Amino acid sequence: MQFNVFPHESKFDFMRLRWVSTALSVVLLVIAIGAMTFKGFNFALDFTGGTVTELRFSKPADVDGVRKRLDAAGYPSAQVQTFGSGNDLLVRLQPKEGAATGQSHTADDVLRAASTPDNPGQIMKSDYVGPQIGKELALNGVYALLFVVVGFLAYISFRFEWKFAVAAIAATLHDVVVVAGWFAFSGHEFDLTVLAGVLSVMGYSINDTIVVFDRVRENFRGMRAQPREILNASVNQTLSRTVITSFVAFLTVLALYLYGGGSLRGMAESQMMGIIIGTLSSIFVACPLLLWLGVSKQDLLPKSKDEAALARRP
Repeated sequence: MQFNVFPHESKFDFMRLRWVSTALSVVLLVIAIGAMTFKGFNFALDFTGGTVTELRFSKPADVDGVRKRLDAAGYPSAQVQTFGSGNDLLVRLQPKEGAATGQSHTADDVLRAASTPDNPGQIMKSDYVGPQIGKELALNGVYALLFVVVGFLAYISFRFEWKFAVAAIAATLHDVVVVAGWFAFSGHEFDLTVLAGVLSVMGYSINDTIVVFDRVRENFRGMRAQPREILNASVNQTLSRTVITSFVAFLTVLALYLYGGGSLRGMAESQMMGIIIGTLSSIFVACPLLLWLGVSKQDLLPKSKDEAALARRP
């Protein structure tokens, strides 16, 4: 027995809301692009270069006190957070301007500033990322994003038709821009794990959209109705599958966010947002775009010359 959240023959008129949903999508895009343009990302050391130092103390350290002492020592943008037990600190910072680069020099400065006579610390681990490596990582991230977009466009054009490809890529880019804009707007750290999460958002979003579009293609070939009615029927028929799949995926990523530790929190956050935005865009963005592009039954039928050739066959 198949479990359905919504009846298979539900008749929600999603296309009637296309103007409202599109307007909200445009507003989100404008806010996201504005945040990325004027506020910018809080890039992690993966992209900017700097030092990550893990410290262990004999008893729980005063995080605010460590930040103040690092600020006084010439590291005003240091990020200090606890991890593991309360006795462990993770300090992320960029080297002083004009100072000699190198993880040991900076790590010693961090240890001296963070330690107090009654609570001395020790360096457990220190890693250094050079600025040039950070720039290369950022550039490789852009290349990866472009590669995925081109690959998706080619795949959907081959499997469906160009109108479907344009609508699917537009909906997917909408999801990516909104998720990335959230990190710019909120100021949450943007590192390689977040980039991986954004790329996985593209995969999830395009997969959800393809499921809906596959039903659209089937219904265009089997139903005698207007495109708006066919699109509405297709979304309704796949609605339970979309909601159940998204809910299970969201629970999985939520567990990762709650219990995966600080190093995976950014990736989990991007994936949670991507699942929500991707689910909504496959319903309220992709299909309305397809309707505005003027998709019709003729787009999915053989060309006229092929039909004539088939008609002449005995």
